[in-house]
Amino acid sequence: MANNKPNNEQIHTSIDEVNDTLTGLGEKVQSNPKIIVWSCIAVAAVVAAVLIYVYAIRQPGQNAANNALGQADMELLMGNDSIALAKYQQVAADHGYSAGNLANLNAAILLYKQGKYEDALNHLKNYDATESIIGAAAKSLEGDCYVNLKQYPQAIECYKSAVKISDNNPHYTPAFLLKEATVLREQKDYKAEATVYEQIVKEYPNYGAEIGVDMQKYLERAKDAAAK
Repeated sequence: MANNKPNNEQIHTSIDEVNDTLTGLGEKVQSNPKIIVWSCIAVAAVVAAVLIYVYAIRQPGQNAANNALGQADMELLMGNDSIALAKYQQVAADHGYSAGNLANLNAAILLYKQGKYEDALNHLKNYDATESIIGAAAKSLEGDCYVNLKQYPQAIECYKSAVKISDNNPHYTPAFLLKEATVLREQKDYKAEATVYEQIVKEYPNYGAEIGVDMQKYLERAKDAAAK
C-alpha cells in the first residue's frame, strides 16, 4: 500500500519556501518604508475623498433635488400644471439623482398632454427607463409621441422596448403589444400584426376580456388582411 503522507524533506521544503517568502516581504518593507507610508496615505486619501463626496456633496445634493421635486409635485396637485412643468424642467436641468430622473418623466407627461411631442421626447430621452412598470410606461409614452409625429418605425421600437422592460407583466405587457399591433396595421404590415396578436392570445389569454376586446377577432382580421 502506497504511503501518501508527505516525508520530512517535503515538509521542510514547504516551510522553507513560506519562510523565504515572508523574509523577502519583510526585507522589502524594511528597505522601502517610504513606499509603504505613502501607499497608506494614498489609500487614506481615496477613502476620505469618497466620504466627502457621499456626506458633503451627494447627500445634500440629493436632499436639494428631492425638495425641489416635492415643490413641483405640490404645484401639480394644486392644478397648476404650467408652474409644475416649469419646476420639473428646472429640477431636470439642475439636478441629477433619482429626483432629476423622475422630473424628466413628469415634464414629459405634461408636455405630451399639451401636444408638445418633440419637447416630451427630449425629456424622455434623458429619462432612465429601467423599472419594470414606470420605466416600461415611460418607453410606451415615448412610442406614443412618435405615433403622434407619424414616425411609426421609432414608435414600434419603443413599444418593443416597453415589452422587454415590463417583464411579462400580465396587465401591462399585452397593452404595449396591442399598441405595437395597432401601429403595424397603420403601416399595413398585416403579417407582423397577426404575429403580435397571436402572442397576446397565447401568452395573455385573459387580457382581451379584461379590456373588453375580442383579441381572437382582431387576430382573424389581421390574418385575412395578410392573405389578400
